[in-house]
Amino acid sequence: MKFSSFLLLAALMTIVGCQSSSNAYMDAPPLPAPDQSEVIQTLDMKITPMDLLEISIFGASDLDGNYQVDFEGQLKMPLIDPFKAAGFTPTELGVLLRSKLGEKYLQDPEVTVRIAESQGRFLTVDGSVRSPGFYPVEGRMTLLQAVAQSGGPNENANPSRVVIFRQIDGERKAAGFNLKKIREGEANDPNVYVNDIIVVDGSDARRNYGDILRSLPLMAFFLAF
Repeated sequence: MKFSSFLLLAALMTIVGCQSSSNAYMDAPPLPAPDQSEVIQTLDMKITPMDLLEISIFGASDLDGNYQVDFEGQLKMPLIDPFKAAGFTPTELGVLLRSKLGEKYLQDPEVTVRIAESQGRFLTVDGSVRSPGFYPVEGRMTLLQAVAQSGGPNENANPSRVVIFRQIDGERKAAGFNLKKIREGEANDPNVYVNDIIVVDGSDARRNYGDILRSLPLMAFFLAF
């Protein structure tokens, strides 16, 4: 993942220079809540348990329809055995379905997948944590509580740099936080929400999130990318 423009990177560097004081964490404004009215499609939005998927297969309209991912993240469709769909993006799942359907039944099928409804109340904890995965959000939850559900940072983690990805006003945005400062009471422990993606920095995280983890300033502002 890369930031969309040089201007954004320049803005990030300017903001970094303004955050030299540890008081910046405490003085930051409240974090905006995510979009709740509809599921907004993004390239890296991952499918979660209980999501309702709209699947279209060109040339096989009898297979078109809405399919719900079950509680275990499995997807059931005609012609193919149940398989795990949770954790894939819609684009990745489309490629996987194309392969599965093309093995025996269809010749080079064109498959389109869209998340029609996101019904599961889950967030994702990823990166350098002991048990990455989907975790339920029941009532109010904070960043520390969410990371604790994943078993906490692992031995390769950098807990001073944690990023929350969130959908706000129709855009995917990100903000960086310092778990050490939160634990020590020097920074606020922000609320987290359904569909948030939390990434703890470290060697396990940099393969997929390296550019953002290196570039995002540690502050309680969500910036588009």
